Amino acid sequence: MKGILYGVGVGPGDPELMTLKACRLIRENEVIAFPGQSPERSAAYRIAAEAVPEIADKTLLALDMPMTMDRKILGASHDKAADRICAFLSRGENVLFLTLGDVSIYSTFGYLQERVERAGFEARLVSGIPSFAAAAARLGTSLVSGRDQLHIYPAGLPEGAPAEGTVVIMKAGSHLGQIRRQLRESGKEAMLVENCGMAGEKIYNSVEEMPDKAGYFSLLIVNDEAEGK
Repeated sequence: MKGILYGVGVGPGDPELMTLKACRLIRENEVIAFPGQSPERSAAYRIAAEAVPEIADKTLLALDMPMTMDRKILGASHDKAADRICAFLSRGENVLFLTLGDVSIYSTFGYLQERVERAGFEARLVSGIPSFAAAAARLGTSLVSGRDQLHIYPAGLPEGAPAEGTVVIMKAGSHLGQIRRQLRESGKEAMLVENCGMAGEKIYNSVEEMPDKAGYFSLLIVNDEAEGK
């Protein structure tokens, strides 16, 4: 029998926000994969370890995923990671790949899923709480209601972004300077959560409070609730 690859979302940072299903699968399976060069350097692993301490006794598979926009380097790293996973699957062992937030939203898992399925193995997705939902809850704000629209962007606010609805910018930290200028020009307000649910969490309730640069795990919300604060 062939093993199954599970993409498991561990939520945004607070281990109490991990799902019961994610915790159960970690306890029931032996091979745990995660992005990073070691367990200590993987945010997804550290979150899971707080919720399920016995994960440390599992077979741990650290998969180096360099943070680069170079498609050639990324492709090579995804190929190598998929090959290592397939070696376990071919022996009939399931592999759990841990990923921050939800496994279907800007997740590395999609690249691994494509390669593993192409190699003839099955992949399944296990939902986790997405960072923007956790950040909105932490800010005490509603993302959308009624017939409001929700627009989600990775890393920056593109020119021509919709003027109506709620805008969420994920991984906004290194682009904050430019985003703040765009928001000032448009007259819109926003709120920012840095490291939501993690150590070093910071909250900024207005554009003026925000720095021009923040950490990688920074998420910005622009909506009517923000303008009312």
